[in-house]
Amino acid sequence: MALSMDSDRLHEECGVFGIYDFDGNDVASTIYYGLFALQHRGQESCGIAVSDTKGPKGKVISQKGMGLVNEVFTQESFEGMKGDIGVGHVRYSTAGASTRENAQPLVLNYVKGTLGLAHNGNLINANELREDLAYTGAIFQTTIDSEVIAYHIARERLNTHTVEDAVCRAAKKLKGAFSLVVMSPRKLIGARDPFGFKPLCIGKRENAYILASETCALETIGAEFVRDVLPGEVVTITPEGMKSDTSLCLPREQEARCIFEYIYFARPDSRIDGVSVYAARIRAGRFLAIDSPVEADLVVGVPESGNAAALGYAMESGIPYGNAFVKNGYVGRTFIKPKQSSRESSVRIKLNVLSDAVRGKRVIMIDDSIVRGTTSGRIVRMLRESGAAEVHVRISSPPFLWPCYFGTDIPEQKQLIACSRTVEEIRQVIGADTLGYLKIDRLSEMSEGLPICKGCFTGKYPMEPPAEDIRGDFER
Repeated sequence: MALSMDSDRLHEECGVFGIYDFDGNDVASTIYYGLFALQHRGQESCGIAVSDTKGPKGKVISQKGMGLVNEVFTQESFEGMKGDIGVGHVRYSTAGASTRENAQPLVLNYVKGTLGLAHNGNLINANELREDLAYTGAIFQTTIDSEVIAYHIARERLNTHTVEDAVCRAAKKLKGAFSLVVMSPRKLIGARDPFGFKPLCIGKRENAYILASETCALETIGAEFVRDVLPGEVVTITPEGMKSDTSLCLPREQEARCIFEYIYFARPDSRIDGVSVYAARIRAGRFLAIDSPVEADLVVGVPESGNAAALGYAMESGIPYGNAFVKNGYVGRTFIKPKQSSRESSVRIKLNVLSDAVRGKRVIMIDDSIVRGTTSGRIVRMLRESGAAEVHVRISSPPFLWPCYFGTDIPEQKQLIACSRTVEEIRQVIGADTLGYLKIDRLSEMSEGLPICKGCFTGKYPMEPPAEDIRGDFER
């Protein structure tokens, strides 16, 4: 879904990565490659912070900046980044402006030493927590809720024996979605919110332990998957071993993973909580073929996230699967967006249609979602201009009817095309011959029965949502 350069697409908030090498090897370059594998989770900014557990306590070397991982870091970047423990982060902003100050990891120097923190998710009580800190003299350097988390961990650390106890106590105050990787001078800590909105897994490579948003990052650096961090779990990694605190865990039926990890966010080669992302997308396509069949000559996916669902549709329907699009993989975040008045469509710059593949054919086009509808309309028009006889659109998620407050930038209701229109009216707006969405009751089957959050489709959230949209509140 990252094919267009306009705002009619969803974005994940972040990817996190942490590593502790017990043999004392430098980890900065490994974090770089881990972040490279997680780049799809955020392309606005990135950063790495490392520390030497055998060196002076509290010395953290960090570098962060705006742009892609290979834009921010060079070979020279790693010459001075010596350390055997570290955290990394890639960011897309859903709360807090896209500025260098808001890039992570955050590094905090305080009475007990240092903290390096990388956070994926969105808190719904960040305003109250921030106000609480502000009235006791806290001065904020950023406008992101991750800094609020870091401050609360530091504050709790003053009253606890260990940093992991401080993380647990701070986590009890947090409402919303969070997967955290925290680096202290001698420990690497991972924490996941009790609902399990955001993924976090544990890996091992020789004598080093890794925490990462997705298993694809483990495979990229040659690490083996150990297990997922449980929803509500806090894990502490030291040379003495790995310690687990499950005091915040909820009964399994109350967990609520973000279903969009399986529909779009995660890389297809990842497994999240034991479920293959690729297999989940294949199932979604099969369900679309069963529930919304149509006669056609070709099934195509909108790259990249529509491809696996398109293959599933083709497998179930018997209609041939093919490629209709050529994607320009070299358009990074430094791409100069065309003005509205110019002839260059931002969709066309990232995506072109293979006219020879679609000319004269009835085409089924599979995409993962429709937000505002503008991008879907442009792609349908491009297929028609390239000679497609018919264009049938199938969407591997239900219609968006409600915003998300937990780290996905689904906009407010008035901007959601499905909120004020029927499926038939949406079909007319995007110019398709037919339109079908994935049925809501298929989501549980798609995720193999894992407890999931469906709030953006149903308006029923796993916790009470804020009374008003608080996303980006710190800028107001």
